Formats: sequence, C-alpha cells, structure tokens
Amino acid sequence: MFRGVNKINLDAKGRMALPARYRDQIADCCENQLVVTIDTETRCLLLYPLPEWEIIEKKIESLPSFNPAARRIQRLLIGHATDLELDANGRFLLPQPLREYAQMDKKLVLLGQGRKFEIWSEDQWLAARDQYLAETDESSALPDDLQTLSL
Repeated sequence: MFRGVNKINLDAKGRMALPARYRDQIADCCENQLVVTIDTETRCLLLYPLPEWEIIEKKIESLPSFNPAARRIQRLLIGHATDLELDANGRFLLPQPLREYAQMDKKLVLLGQGRKFEIWSEDQWLAARDQYLAETDESSALPDDLQTLSL
C-alpha cells in the first residue's frame, strides 16, 4: 500500500526519483516495472505497478466499444499509458506529452493512493488540496457506503 505526500524534483531530462521508502516494495511487487497514464478528471498522472495496471487495463478493455463514454475512457487511459522502469538510482522518465498534460515543471508531488500513486505539479496539487478542503457540505456529501466509516 502506498500512502503519504512526497515532494519530488523533476530533473532537466524529465526524470523523477521514486522516494526510497517505496523502492523495495516496487522491486518486490513488479520488478521495477510501472505504468503511467493520465487522470481523466484532474490534471495529474496516475502511476501503477505493472500488475495493478494490468487489472485496470483488462477492465477498461472489457467496456463496450460502441458506448461513446467507454471509448473516451479507453482512448484516454490506455492511449496515454506508458511503460516505465526504475533505473539503478530509482528514477524514471516521465514522457513529455504526459508532463505537458499535467502542467508539470520542476516541483512535483507524489501522492500515495493505496495501490497506485498520483503525480501532480506542486502548484496544481496545492490548489486542488485547498479546493477540496474548502468545499461546502452540500458538494462533499459522502456516498452511502462511506457514511458508516470511522477514521
């Protein structure tokens, strides 16, 4: 499980280093094989260990191809999916088109989300986080299945 907020720097070549605390887990679960794609709701990237991505990809591929919304998701998520491999220093290259989509510059945030990570431009993340915290009660109502959750 991946959790936590990590500030990351993108180098001049477009590479970022995965924090050391995740590297052993990534090596064990997927032999340093990752997949990155876009998030279709916000301007961030989704980073999956390869086995987790393969599960998601099969679900996406099984969507009905004649459904316009399903085709949109297939085109965006699978179309932008890119295989990555951690190098000996725990770094990987974020493809330029994905960096442009997520409006990334030098400062990034890596956000653990359980079985995947989100990668944000630091400015985008701070703005989104502030918006999430400021949302009114009406717009942030919990789904019924979360009403009984205690933290």
